[in-house]
Amino acid sequence: MKGTHISKQISTRSRILLLFFIVLVGAALLFNYLWASSSTVYNSVHYNFVRQNNDLVTLINFSNQTNKAADFKDKLPESLLSGTFADLPAPETKWEEMSPAPVPRLDGASIQINDLFYVFSGYRNLDHVHSHVDVYNFTTNKWEESFDTPKQMANSHLGMATDGRYIYVISGQQGPQCRTPPTAEVFVLDTQTRKWESFPPLPEPRYAPATQIWRGRLHVMGGGKENRHTPSTDHWSIGVKNGKPLEKTWRKEVSIPRGGPHRACIAVGDRLYVIGGQEGDFMPKPGSPIFKCSRRHEVVYSDVYMLDDKMKWHTLPPMPKPDSHIETSWVVLNNSIVIAGGTTEKNPITKRMILVGEIFKFDLDSKKWHVIGKLPYRVKTTQAAYWNGWFYITSGQRDKGPDNPQPSKVVADLWRTKLSL
Repeated sequence: MKGTHISKQISTRSRILLLFFIVLVGAALLFNYLWASSSTVYNSVHYNFVRQNNDLVTLINFSNQTNKAADFKDKLPESLLSGTFADLPAPETKWEEMSPAPVPRLDGASIQINDLFYVFSGYRNLDHVHSHVDVYNFTTNKWEESFDTPKQMANSHLGMATDGRYIYVISGQQGPQCRTPPTAEVFVLDTQTRKWESFPPLPEPRYAPATQIWRGRLHVMGGGKENRHTPSTDHWSIGVKNGKPLEKTWRKEVSIPRGGPHRACIAVGDRLYVIGGQEGDFMPKPGSPIFKCSRRHEVVYSDVYMLDDKMKWHTLPPMPKPDSHIETSWVVLNNSIVIAGGTTEKNPITKRMILVGEIFKFDLDSKKWHVIGKLPYRVKTTQAAYWNGWFYITSGQRDKGPDNPQPSKVVADLWRTKLSL
């Protein structure tokens, strides 16, 4: 009996060893597959998961246990992550660094009129916003002037358009952090006299609405509603001439197919284009007396819409990747729209914001998108202009380095590169 008992023990141990060997071989094969996939994706994504505090986002505090879970997620193979935020192949671009702007700014706005570049307001950081305009002269390549904005005017998330002399500043957020509600106030700047005038306010306040002068009317559409997060599809217009309204009230127009803030809005001939953007935005942290920002779900999209002269919306080919925070990051050149930088879909695991470093071109004849260059670094809400063969960008929030596309510091840098299409 004793011998039989020993034989059974040996038989049981053999089965256990065999099972362990099979599991070990399977694990080795799985690891080899994940390693190969991860290496391939890493070479194209150029991304790592260094966890640092976002300089411009005050997040809700998490427990130590939650932090441990997040750290574990950061170590997951990149083959398990979405590739939509990956850097796209693009030609190398030679940039020349110019004299920086007087102040760093994020979520400001800009307008170019001939050889003058007007750069407005924006955040210096989450606790400080600007209330002035800096003016760059492309002929002298110098920042030559600064002047104040009206006290009642918003400091960030502005809608902005020009007729070539007058600049219309629409709605937006007053104050730092994630203040709410926004203002409905509208102001007009006469760039020849540097005088400000009031203008009929919007029917409702909006954050970062798409704004443009088109066919003699000032159009304002989309943006974020008063809670800063809910997207709006509303579309209003008002007749304008020489800085004055031709009507007493705004007229309701056909709604935009998809709502939300931080989009490019561009008029070319009889067509109005609305490009990119997002649904949702940061909201004030519940209970915060100074309205600190808290994270909310956002969807960044690549949608492109065109409004024709019969006031009918058309859907055009989407951008090469989802892109937001591009409201004044564009120029029109040789019947093409050129867009620089922005933000794309968040990392699906860490939920961190991912910045964009490409230059995109949309050919209005062929209706095709192309990636035509790389920025000096990935950057959101950069201000773009074009003069005498040079493409300029200034300001915005840059990335943490070539291998980390998360947002880092707000910059005042001014760059230019030769561009011909």
